[in-house]
Amino acid sequence: MRRILAGLFLLLSGLSGPALAQGANVAFGALKHDSSLPVEIAADQLQINQETGKAVFSGNVEVGQGEMRLAAARVEVEYEGGESSTGKVQRLHATGGVTLVSGAEAAEAREAVYTIGSSEIVMTGDVLLTQGQNALSGQKLVVDLDKGTGVMEGRVRTIFRSDSGN
Repeated sequence: MRRILAGLFLLLSGLSGPALAQGANVAFGALKHDSSLPVEIAADQLQINQETGKAVFSGNVEVGQGEMRLAAARVEVEYEGGESSTGKVQRLHATGGVTLVSGAEAAEAREAVYTIGSSEIVMTGDVLLTQGQNALSGQKLVVDLDKGTGVMEGRVRTIFRSDSGN
C-alpha cells in the first residue's frame, strides 16, 4: 500500500506544480468519524500487562472502528484506569508502517496515536495523505475525527490535480 501511495504521489507531482508551506489545514470529509463505535483488533500476537493496563498487539495488526481502518506492525493499547481498568480503550499507539484508511482518503506514517476520548489521531514521521487524486505530505498530521478536519505540519508539500488532467 505504501508503494502504491508513493507511486501515486510521484505521478501527481509530475502532472501539476507543487505548493510548499510550513503548515496546512486540510478537510477530511471521509475521516469524520464516530469514535464511540466499538474498536476491533486482529493481530498475530497479543501480550497483556495487567499492572500497567496495557496490551500490545504485534504482527500484521489490523484495527477497525466503523468505516475507519488502521494497519501497523505493532499497536499498544492503553485502557482507562491502568490496573483497575474498566476495559474501555483510552489510546492506541501504532508503529511500523502505519496506514489509516477511511473512504477514499488514506494516510501513511511511521507512527500514529489515536486518543479515543478526544477523537484525535496524531500521525508522525514522513506522513503522506491522499484524497482522491490529490496528495499532501509533511512530518505531522493531526486529525480531529469529530470535525472532519486536520492540520499537516513540517515542510508541507501539496500536489493538486485539476479535473481536466492538465
